[in-house]
Amino acid sequence: MKEFKLPDVGEGLLEAEIVRWHVKPGDPVKVNQIIVEIETAKAVVELPSPYEGVIASLLAEEGQTVDVGKPIIVVDDGSGPPATPPAAPVEDMVPTIPKPERQPVLVGYGVKPGAATRRPRKSTAPAASEPPVAEVQPEPVVQDAPRGTVLAKPPVRKLAKDLGVDLGTITGTGPNGTITRDDVHAAVASPGPVAVTVARGPDEERIPIKGVRRATAQAMVTSAFTAPHVTEFLQVDVTGTMDAVKRLRQLADFAETKVSPLLLVAKAVLVAARRYPMVNSSWDEANQEIVVKHRVNLGIAAATPRGLIVPNVKDAHALSLPDLARALGALVETARAGRTQPAEMSGGTITITNVGVFGVDAGTPIINPGESAILAFGQIRDLPWVVDGQIVPRKVCTLALSFDHRIVDGELGSLFLRDVGAMLEDPLRVLAWG
Repeated sequence: MKEFKLPDVGEGLLEAEIVRWHVKPGDPVKVNQIIVEIETAKAVVELPSPYEGVIASLLAEEGQTVDVGKPIIVVDDGSGPPATPPAAPVEDMVPTIPKPERQPVLVGYGVKPGAATRRPRKSTAPAASEPPVAEVQPEPVVQDAPRGTVLAKPPVRKLAKDLGVDLGTITGTGPNGTITRDDVHAAVASPGPVAVTVARGPDEERIPIKGVRRATAQAMVTSAFTAPHVTEFLQVDVTGTMDAVKRLRQLADFAETKVSPLLLVAKAVLVAARRYPMVNSSWDEANQEIVVKHRVNLGIAAATPRGLIVPNVKDAHALSLPDLARALGALVETARAGRTQPAEMSGGTITITNVGVFGVDAGTPIINPGESAILAFGQIRDLPWVVDGQIVPRKVCTLALSFDHRIVDGELGSLFLRDVGAMLEDPLRVLAWG
């Protein structure tokens, strides 16, 4: 018997939700066969089986949140029963020390030694060999636990926060009074004052905020209330861009590649980022430094059924126009299929959001955390435009650039936006400036 433990699929994530099992007890399974889909705070990830054999049992149900390193499935490979782990409560305040060597799996590795170490918490009582200290007296106020020190693992604290439960009102049933997931769920189900009672009308639906949607919400709130946003708008005649798109579609290099105006917008942003490197940077609060990136990982905001995600094209600045077109196409297709991996959403340096596909002219986009600017590309419409003193119909769109005013001042943001608009008005400028 082999137990497959939930691996850390990247980004140091501590837990994941079981979305869908692809197997059931009694099913044969081969190495590398997809057995389960999990949803982390970053994306939905498919996990392959590291073993061959027959599924003996599923240790987690669909919709259940599981900590990294916890067994989720047992595979009968003919090797006998799995070794019995030492008795230790699952919700112990201090996680069980892992084996000296990391256990390899097909997606990343198991939790490495010390990776899940929690910061030690203050004890509610002094050691026997030490004299009493002021913190144990009933009068002082403990900042993170107004009713006394609360023992709970970080995932349990997050669960309580999401459900609106005050951990200070719960009596833990775990070792040393540790609060467990079951304690939190019991508090919600209890008719007592610790439960949050919400009147549900017959004409409303309540959708749990979790996974990608919760991570996106937290990121947007952090960005909006950390980086001072400034948004500038520019209306641009993109008739030249639309003509260039038609010509590119006729070239053999783009025969099997989708060519859209977004491709030329992306190329213009890449050229402008090289001309104004400070726009392609980030704010390091801990070290009080501005980090200027000399590579461009171009993020493309994508709306998916599970929420907004921002995968990015790595080293987009180094790609030829045909390669950039293929990379953008693959990125969007993968996002729509819900198969974007966490690594594809990390390390972005600047982002484009194409609100025009929704029939919207402009907006005030929120900067992706860790970046300093985001460009919104509005819909392209036929509008009257003055050309050589004559009013003629032209293809026009609105660009909106939001930037972090700690890094990018008004002049720099204006120059960046002006140059992007100029390249879309006359695509030959991409060649001249690129």
